[in-house]
Amino acid sequence: MKRILVLGATGSIGSSTVDILRNQKDRFLCCGLTANSKKSELEALANEFSCPSSLTKTEGIDGIKRLLEETHPDIVVNGIAGSSGLAPSMAVLEAGVDLALANKETVVMAGPLMFEVAKKSGSRILPVDSEHSAIFTLVNQCGKENIDKIVITASGGPFRTFPREKLTSVTVQDALKHPTWDMGVKITIDSATLGNKGLEVIEAVRLFDVSARRVQVVVHPQSVIHSLVRTKDGIVYGQFSEPDMKHPILQALDWPKILPSYMKPFDLTDTLDGKRTLTFEKPRMDDFPMLGLAFECAEKGGSYPIVFNAANEIAVQAFIDGKIGFLQIGELVAKVLHGSDWSANPRDLKDVFEADKLAREKI
Repeated sequence: MKRILVLGATGSIGSSTVDILRNQKDRFLCCGLTANSKKSELEALANEFSCPSSLTKTEGIDGIKRLLEETHPDIVVNGIAGSSGLAPSMAVLEAGVDLALANKETVVMAGPLMFEVAKKSGSRILPVDSEHSAIFTLVNQCGKENIDKIVITASGGPFRTFPREKLTSVTVQDALKHPTWDMGVKITIDSATLGNKGLEVIEAVRLFDVSARRVQVVVHPQSVIHSLVRTKDGIVYGQFSEPDMKHPILQALDWPKILPSYMKPFDLTDTLDGKRTLTFEKPRMDDFPMLGLAFECAEKGGSYPIVFNAANEIAVQAFIDGKIGFLQIGELVAKVLHGSDWSANPRDLKDVFEADKLAREKI
């Protein structure tokens, strides 16, 4: 039985993980939980699973390190949102514990440093993003040496069909109406700008050690195919499932085994009318510039991915607060990226957080 520690237990990823732990008690034991600020919810979960917890808003990284020492987890699910998930990820890897990683900012901001720590400690990094979970599986099945291109699918978000002139007046509430996924506020807005897909491009480049030129983004509104790979012979292989984050989480918890789950098996014809249509289209890079900026940062490397993430977090919050319009998110991020030289490679976490701080100050 695997011992599971859940970071960010009351968030979207954490809640899905908790649902798995409730329904697969024969395979998993919840040994610890953390949350940022939802104290009553955290306490209720800790009582339900009879395990210790930490409110990170008051206990911070020290609370997470204490839980790691006390609970001896086999694997930790990091569902903390944003750049605040980086230090917890590093703490898990330094402790020599496997990491089921939903926090893409960890890889975007400090991928090379994180891989170095994992190599030294013997920890395994298992991606939980639905796209990277799919790629991880496909690469392992096809063999990395046989892969020609990684194809990341994108829903296109709520504004996929909006003409550019209409984007000038969209609101936060409009941006939160995601057509297929139920996620947190920040990541849902990132999906609307394609900034989230941009982060996933950078993450894929780093996780799978490929150049940005070997990564492609394809808009797939139905969100049934979670990503694909094209092998050197030109054949494309994909992973299909309903858009439910419990699938990639469970895949990471069980890896390298593939075991039966409590969730309904996927069936292409199991719909109200007995048929399903899957469509694909190119992303509108000019209207949604965050994706192009991410490819640029993935190609340049250095501190550019850190700056992309930091500037995006500030710009998205400004949009949420009503200080800027939707299209200004990309404009602000571009201004910060192109306004300075960010080519220096961070040598440690201090350098990472310094670049992050400087980028935020530029807005």
